Amino acid sequence: MPTILCVDDEPAVLAVLEQSLVDLGYQVVVATNGPEALQAIERAPIDLILAEAQMPQMSGLEMLKALEDRGKHIPMVIIASFSSVEDAVLSIRQGAVDYLTKPVRRETLELTVQHALDFARLRRENEVFREELTRIKARRRIVGRSKAIRELQEVIATVAPTRASVLLEGESGTGKELIARAIHEQSTRRDQAFITVNCAALPEGLVESVLFGHEKGAFTGATARSAGAFERADSGTLLLDEISEMRLDLQAKLLRAIQEQEFERVGGREVLHVDVRIIATTNRDLRAEVAGGRFRADLYYRLQVVPIRTPPLRERPDDIPVLIQGFLKSAEVNLGVKVGDMSPETIEALQAYSWPGNVRELANAVERAVILARGRPLTMESFAPYLSGPIIVTNTHAAHPAAESGDTIGEMPFDLGEVQRLMIERALKETGGNRTKAARLLGISERTLRNKLNTPSVA
Repeated sequence: MPTILCVDDEPAVLAVLEQSLVDLGYQVVVATNGPEALQAIERAPIDLILAEAQMPQMSGLEMLKALEDRGKHIPMVIIASFSSVEDAVLSIRQGAVDYLTKPVRRETLELTVQHALDFARLRRENEVFREELTRIKARRRIVGRSKAIRELQEVIATVAPTRASVLLEGESGTGKELIARAIHEQSTRRDQAFITVNCAALPEGLVESVLFGHEKGAFTGATARSAGAFERADSGTLLLDEISEMRLDLQAKLLRAIQEQEFERVGGREVLHVDVRIIATTNRDLRAEVAGGRFRADLYYRLQVVPIRTPPLRERPDDIPVLIQGFLKSAEVNLGVKVGDMSPETIEALQAYSWPGNVRELANAVERAVILARGRPLTMESFAPYLSGPIIVTNTHAAHPAAESGDTIGEMPFDLGEVQRLMIERALKETGGNRTKAARLLGISERTLRNKLNTPSVA
């Protein structure tokens, strides 16, 4: 129930206001002057103030300014003894939400109070929205001062205003989706839709429907017409994440849709025309995929009008301290915990680590360290799984000398397949065998992890 503070130096007027508001179901606090009202505000939360325009010690507008100076943004309705257009305009300009003239009729009071409370609610919601928007933009900001990041930002600024297709190539966890969003937000399409389709996360039978939509009855379960990603991204940007995972037969349909900017829904005959900018991402070498017959050459050349390589974290160690500070602030807000200090030695050690999972792995490492530290300073021990140096080698098929004694400490092997197997084992152990969490920790999709586990050299 809202609490309303009524301020007036006339006891009779104050009594009428109080009774009327109580009858309307509000809690009421009364004060006979400005200083008394300011004291009441310090004692209890107030949702709305009704204040007399002219009072001996402090006018209503002077009280409004005093509240603003104290950082208290409480909506105020000014009540004047005489009607004055000039005073009403001045009151609104200085921050009052409304202006009434005595005598105040009950019906007018009810409407004014409700309007003022609605205004206050909307203002609070807007502030929350702005704060959330600021956090979202902060998360989307490309962080770093290294030469690699500066060059990347220059490329983004150059390509963003065009409508050219962009192919983002780079390791998992390097921020390809973040860069795709930056391209969209710096383009003329920034006010239109940004639609993402993760080609690796979709069941194979639904990819076509997700991309192009379907008509009612097109297949079992299609109970209504549905718009696909191309249709929803019309006039905007469509991000095709992990494009290398798309089936060959669907690649031909995708190529036609990109080239002609037209398509039909699944089960439909109507040709739909769109204006969609395409950005695709891959963590594979698409040239090698084309050479191996796993990816269409014509689609590859259509996508890579502007190829952009996202640099791995090991090539930009100077950015790691800045990234860590950002992740620490996010952890403090999102986890609601106090974040301890971090020693320079720990930061240097984190800069020396290769970060195979790149920025995503670093973010996970910082979050894990903050949770386990419980407010204590973050040390090298807080990042033990990442800074342990030697790897605990288990069941290495005796092909590697470190495996001869079972669970022993060995140096990092030179065989890349062996390193991959060790990292997967380590991630599965860290996550208690949870493949979804392990894939996230490794910076790859669950499907990619499943494929690697099914490979004899890894399983």
